[in-house]
Amino acid sequence: MRQNTFIKMAESIDDRVLQKIKKAKRGSLFFTEDFQRFGTTKAVSKALERSVDAHELTRVSRGIYSRLEKDPILGELRPATEAIAIAIAKRDKARIVATGALALNALGLSTQVPMNLVYLTDGTARKITIGNRIILFKKTAPKNLSAIGKISSLCIQALKEIGKDKATDKEKEIIIKHLKKEEPSRLAHDIRLAPEWIRQIMSAALSNTNDEQVA
Repeated sequence: MRQNTFIKMAESIDDRVLQKIKKAKRGSLFFTEDFQRFGTTKAVSKALERSVDAHELTRVSRGIYSRLEKDPILGELRPATEAIAIAIAKRDKARIVATGALALNALGLSTQVPMNLVYLTDGTARKITIGNRIILFKKTAPKNLSAIGKISSLCIQALKEIGKDKATDKEKEIIIKHLKKEEPSRLAHDIRLAPEWIRQIMSAALSNTNDEQVA
């Protein structure tokens, strides 16, 4: 009797996990914690393993799963590593900002795709392996995450990576072009947070934006 009850409970957890998976659109990411209300961590983990074995889910890293998108030509598409980093930050209610080579690549200042994706965070410092790439969350002081503009915060980090007095005219031109797409109020806020030499570059973008609005 006890064995039958255990089997029914396992089937129930599997069914509920599968139901949740199938309700989500393809490309969605899942964490073990997303299914905690269905049972114990051990029981949920087993149910997820069975879903992977049944090809309903794909394990992208420890405790992280995805219902892969399907392209008619390319077949199954694994989630972008950047999307996984954002999902982890959202789960942890943490702020992150791309830094180093990742910031340069995101802005088109470098064609090199970094194998290690480095983010500053006010959440937990951690290292996560995704295939042959690594997501590295580096703990930083809250003041380093005070920028409120997505574009301007990325540009600040990119310029820090390039270094003071090392940005070429072409690099400045690319950065200013990106900054002109930032919401002016956010850009004005973030300029005050940047070092003086970065403020000078960012201010050019704000001036250009104001001139265009007047025109």
